[in-house]
Amino acid sequence: MEIDRNGDLVLSCPNFADEKTSGCLLKVRKGDRKVTKWLDVPVHPETGVARNMGIAFDRSKKNLFVCDNQGWSERPEVLYKGRILKLTVNDEGIEEWKTVAYHMEHPNGVRYRDGYIYVTQSYMHPVKRPDGLLVSGVYRFREDEENVEIHNDLTDRNLLCTFVTGNRNCAYGADGIVFAPDGSLMVGNFGDGEVYRIILNQDGSVREQVPLYRNAAELQSTDGMCYDPAGNLYIADFSANALCRISPDGQVKRIASSPDTDGLKGELNQPGEPIYYDGKIVLSCFNLVTGPDKVNKSHTMPCTLAYIEL
Repeated sequence: MEIDRNGDLVLSCPNFADEKTSGCLLKVRKGDRKVTKWLDVPVHPETGVARNMGIAFDRSKKNLFVCDNQGWSERPEVLYKGRILKLTVNDEGIEEWKTVAYHMEHPNGVRYRDGYIYVTQSYMHPVKRPDGLLVSGVYRFREDEENVEIHNDLTDRNLLCTFVTGNRNCAYGADGIVFAPDGSLMVGNFGDGEVYRIILNQDGSVREQVPLYRNAAELQSTDGMCYDPAGNLYIADFSANALCRISPDGQVKRIASSPDTDGLKGELNQPGEPIYYDGKIVLSCFNLVTGPDKVNKSHTMPCTLAYIEL
């Protein structure tokens, strides 16, 4: 999710639950919460659909960067077709668009800062470890780069850093990403439920990468992340149907959770991304993935947003 120059909330809808329906962006108008379809994300020329996940505006809010996660389903015919798109937009829709990067395996979250975009790639299966553990990473692109071919391995010049997921029962890597108030980059390793802090040098290289927060009793998985003005970090705990808050003093606490639900009374229904908006934490509910480690048991309609007052 993002906030546009009018103060409206922008929601990315990949439409994974319907393979024939392409991804789009919706807007929730500030004030009356009226929901409208804003635009269709440009489709992939081979698949005929878009599968947009993370989105991020640049400083002008005229350019929107989109993670098109074509391979999310892991079907062989769509693997390694992921893209990063740059959409130049106005209130009516797209003025023009370009491809920043292509052939990505699993682009997920994206953030913009000082002329660069930072993208989590949750799978990097071409990177093989002797122990068989999953490798994932963060990529860094200049905002004006175009048509960068990605190989999803350690030879990629735009690869900033990598992560190893130790949890073999939930082999899903780098996911949530956000810049902290002090400028450090925070990245969640989804399967391990762990948050890393990355400190960058002036030239954009990594000075330090350290695991910072991990508390299995309070935080099972690390999907989308955001900060509030007080410096609290909020994490969508996708697997546990929960929202976690990490306070500036480092306290990790689950502040909301729901059982398996349809979300129609404001419950959390597999929250995927939080955003601080109008004094609230608003959460998009994914409500699709099931498994032994997931509270969610089935996909239900309609889809929902939830919010928590601060």
